[in-house]
Order: sequence, then C-alpha cells, then structure tokens
Amino acid sequence: MPLSRFLPLLIGISLALGLMIWLVYTLSGFYNSVYFSSPLLANVLLVLLIALLIILVGAVIYYARLFQGSRRSRRKPSRPQVSELKPEAAEETLRAVRQQVAQIQDQVARQVLLERSHDIEENLARRELRVVVFGTGSAGKTSIVNAVVGRMVGQVGAPMGTTVAGETYNLKLKGLNREIWLTDTPGILEAGVAGTEREQVARQLATEADLLLFVLDDDLRQSEYRPLRSLATIGKRSLLVFNKIDRYSAADREIILSHLRERVVDFIAPEDVVAVAARPQSVVLENGETLQPSPNIMPLIKRMAVVLRDEGQDLLADNILLQSQRLGEEARQLIDAQRQRQADKVVERFQWIGAGVIWATPLPVIDLLAAAAVNAQMVVEIGKVYGCELNMERGRELAISLAKTLTGLGILRGAIEIVTSALKLSVGGFLVGTAIQSVTTAYLTRIAGKSFIQYFRNDQDWGDGGITEVVQQQFQLNRRDEFIRTFVQEALSRLPARRTDD
Repeated sequence: MPLSRFLPLLIGISLALGLMIWLVYTLSGFYNSVYFSSPLLANVLLVLLIALLIILVGAVIYYARLFQGSRRSRRKPSRPQVSELKPEAAEETLRAVRQQVAQIQDQVARQVLLERSHDIEENLARRELRVVVFGTGSAGKTSIVNAVVGRMVGQVGAPMGTTVAGETYNLKLKGLNREIWLTDTPGILEAGVAGTEREQVARQLATEADLLLFVLDDDLRQSEYRPLRSLATIGKRSLLVFNKIDRYSAADREIILSHLRERVVDFIAPEDVVAVAARPQSVVLENGETLQPSPNIMPLIKRMAVVLRDEGQDLLADNILLQSQRLGEEARQLIDAQRQRQADKVVERFQWIGAGVIWATPLPVIDLLAAAAVNAQMVVEIGKVYGCELNMERGRELAISLAKTLTGLGILRGAIEIVTSALKLSVGGFLVGTAIQSVTTAYLTRIAGKSFIQYFRNDQDWGDGGITEVVQQQFQLNRRDEFIRTFVQEALSRLPARRTDD
C-alpha cells in the first residue's frame, strides 16, 4: 500500500482505539461510582450502555453496507434487461415503418412494404427461431443439415422443399419452448449467371436468419471472409463451422482452428468456432468391407443448443429489429425518390416561369437578386415537398444567399457564356439578347433549385462543404454539352415568338 494512503489509515485506527479506551475508562469510573450508592441502578445503566453500544455498531455496519451499495449503483447504474427492451424497440420500429410506408404514393410499392411489415410482425408474435446454413457449395452445408436433423434431440418435421432455396426443417429442441426452422441455402461463389442468382437468394436468406451457421471446409479464404464480415457488420449472430475435419491430421486441424479463431476474433467469439465432420469419409476394412463412420456433429448441436436457449429471445428481437430497420430504409429511399421527383417538377416549373418573366420584361443585365422573388417562392414549395413549412421571408433570405453565391463563384458569368455559345448554334449564329437573358435565367434557376433540393434532403443543412460546394457540384452536373443543347432547345420552344434586341 502506498505510504500516502497508509499514514491516514494508521492515524485513523489510532484515534479510534484511543477514543474506545477513553470511553471504556470513563464508563468504568461512572459505573463504580454509581455501584457504591445503588448496585441495581448501576446494573441497569450497564445493560443500557451495552444495548446502545450494540445499536451503534449495528448502525455503523448498516450504513457502511448502504454506502457501498450506493457506490456500486453509481459505478454500475441499474437498467432494464436488454431482452425486455428489444421486443419493444422492434414493435416501435415497425410502427414507425408503417407511418413511413403510408407516405408512399406508389400503391404497388406501398402494398409490398405493408405486407412485409405484417410478416415481420407475425414472426415476432410466433416467436420462431430461424437457423440458416450458409457457405460455398462444396463446404458440406447439406451434410451439416442432414447430420443435425438426424441427431437433434426432439421431433423433426417433414422438409419443405424448394428448388432454389434448398430445404427447411422444423425442429423441436428440448428445454426450448419455441419452434426452430433449419434452412439449407444455395452455395455462394458459384460461376455463371445462375450461380450469381442463387447466391443472391442465399444472401437474402442469411440476412433474415436469427442464427447463421457459416460452413467452410478449410482455412477461411478472402472470398468467404468478405460475406461473413459483412453479415457480422449488420449484427448477424453467427457460428463458424469448420467441416470435414476427418480429412486433416490432429495437428493440422488445431492449426486451422487456431487460425480461424484468430481471424474472426473481432466479430465471432472463440467458442463459436466449432469443428465437425458431418459426413466422414468411408473406411475400407481389412476384410474388404466399407465402414461409414457416424457423423461427428455433437459439438455444433451443443453450441447451437446453448446459444438458442440462452440468447433465443434476444436473437429473435435483434433480427426483427434488423428487418424492421432494413424495411424502414427501403421506405425512406422510396420516399426520397418520390420527393425528389416532386421537387424536380417544382424546379422545372419555376425555371420556365423565370425565363418567361425575363422574356416579358427584359432587364439591362441579368440580375439574380431581382429574380429572387421567383426563386423565393420556389424555395417555399420545395420545402413543402420535404415537409418543411417556410414563410416567404425565409424563402427570400435563402434565395438571396444562393444568388450571391452564384455571382461570387463566377457561375453567373459562366452560365452566360455556356448559354450564348449554345444559342449561336441554335439560332444560326445570331445572338438574341432577350433570349440569352431568358435562357440563362432558366438555367441559373435550375441550378438554384437543384441546390435547394440537396439542402432539404440533408435536413436543411448545406453539409460540411457548405453552400459553395453544393452549388459548384450542381453547376458541374448541369453543364454537360448534350444537356445544354437539349435545355436550350426546349427553352426556345417554350418562349413566345422570338424578338430580337440586337
């Protein structure tokens, strides 16, 4: 113990002993003085003092324990069990997903997502666990399934065969009051278009599993590591199954197992890497008969049983939550695409309004600040598309800010040059002043509108690069020669009979 901590402790013990000696000496003198005058009273006082001493010691012990308990509670605050919170989180996420789905205008897409949300909710209510066997076609996945089905304790239902997804078996595990579905999947990393399609099916089944059995028959290759790591990244609970161990010597087997555990230690616990021989190689005996050894599958079954019993509720809730979040992300993407189409229509309408205003009342020069009133209304309408209610004053502030950015970056001058060059080709080499102003205004309104779409998509934030980066990005996206030619031709077709202001 450090001297700085030992000295205060020694001093405290010395003071406590001194006080105790003084208290005993004082009480002894008081007892003797009372005893000579009244022995009965002295004995009563002695009993009371002993009782008070016992109460005092008990109080010290009680409050010391209470203090230690409060320190432990501060150090490790109590919180509800995770297993109780996860189902509630999954249900809350499903409710939020349905609110998002209700905003989707495409009836077909909306119905598909609603049906999937109901499927997820039914899975949560049924409390079934889905175990999916995943890996390359040569790793022995089907042998694993057959061996588990043949040795699993409990009843085994009839297979539900599908030509694409393999077979699914209904298992009953003793001590676990819920059904278990064990599904074989097509092999991954197969060549050809058909192989790619089968792999997509396998990956989809893997992402929907409550527990994943990733099967391999050798050390982990990089092509196998990538899908395993990606599934672990999204939170998929996995067991790594090293199959066909009968083909290796004991020393080689231990080397491979050690290497596997080392490579996946960041996302799979060492005890979740198990070695099996689902279908051992047959052995030819001396008399010429062939002996088929029994499958060595119990290490996998025992680990599965432990995981499913101890973590079953969490696995189910985690998977439901994951599926709900993925469904919510799909809904968000559909809503974002829907809003972007609506916002693009707003931009297209206002870009031609801006061109018409300048065509009707041409200005000596292109003045973006003068066009800010038109752009302000455009900003307000784009905001409504994204659920942001802005007044005209705020819309005008944003429009003026962007107009200054366009001017400060030289985009105004660049737009004039681009449109002028395109107009030379469109009107036979003649420059039409009002047409240049009108088309340039439409072009700049388009850039402004596209920039504001990014602003509202990013929750009214210009992002790390600020308004400058967004505007420059939109200018680069809208300056391609092919787009400019098409844009100018459409602009000219929308303007009334051309007038020349040479």
